[in-house]
Order: sequence, then C-alpha cells, then structure tokens
Amino acid sequence: MIYLTGMQKDKQQIKIISTNRKAHHLYHILESYEAGIALVGTEVKSLRLGRANLKDSYAMVKGGEVYLHNLYISPYDPASRFSHDPTRTRKLLLHRAEIKRLLGKTVERGLTLIPLKLYFKGKVAKVELALAMGKKIYDRRKDIKDREVQRELRRVLKERQR
Repeated sequence: MIYLTGMQKDKQQIKIISTNRKAHHLYHILESYEAGIALVGTEVKSLRLGRANLKDSYAMVKGGEVYLHNLYISPYDPASRFSHDPTRTRKLLLHRAEIKRLLGKTVERGLTLIPLKLYFKGKVAKVELALAMGKKIYDRRKDIKDREVQRELRRVLKERQR
C-alpha cells in the first residue's frame, strides 16, 4: 500500500486494484488525469476483492460526459441474482473544464483516452486516465532495442565494479 502526503494533514491510503501493463508498450502517454468512477454496490465489493481487468478498455467523450468502455469487473458471487453486467459502460466523473479539454484533443488530433490504473483513494474508487497516441510498430521495436541496450550497459557496469 502507498501512503500519500502533501497539502493534506491526514494521510490518504491508496490501494491499487489493477494496472494496464500494455499501455506504455502500445501508446505514447502525453497527459494523465484522475477521475472518479460511478459504480453500483456489487461492483465496489468485487473491486475490493481485486477482481478487475483494464485490458482493452478505453474512454470516450459523448454528450459532454466521459464513459469508460470494456472495463471488466467480475460479478460478485454472493449477490448472484442481483449482480452487475461485467462489461457495462461506466460514467467517469471529471470537471467540466477537463472534459472540454479532452473532447478537443481527442477530436482534433486523433488522440485516445485509455485507463492506466484503477485504485481506491481512501474509500473512493478512482481511475487514472491517460491521453495517449498509438505507437507504430517501428516505435515499439525501437523501445525494445533501447531497453536491451540499457540492460546490457547496466550489466557491463556491474561487472566492472567487481
């Protein structure tokens, strides 16, 4: 668990539920935003158990509101009959100025909104959204090559220190 301290007097506890591991591999991350997420009761209980998957999920601005699509939250077993739809579209809670800014960027420049993390901040569920641009295949290859070069450099420096 991570504790944040800053302008607030009390410590806020952050518990990360799920991360989108492929996001940094597939996209250039330009900006990130923190957004609340509107959930039903069984979704919150399932998230507290850590049952969520951000793979293939994305956000869209529609009608002046932001919605998260394809976020998979497993059904909560004890509430079998009253459980939620696992992949339903969920509303994200952002300030109006942020929504207008995101709308302008996604329409004009062809950027996309992807979730990076899903976490609890105190008792509230939050999503870290990123404004991202898709990487081309040659960009991905270049990143892999750069990582291998850095790994080799670290290995050589470590051997020299011995």
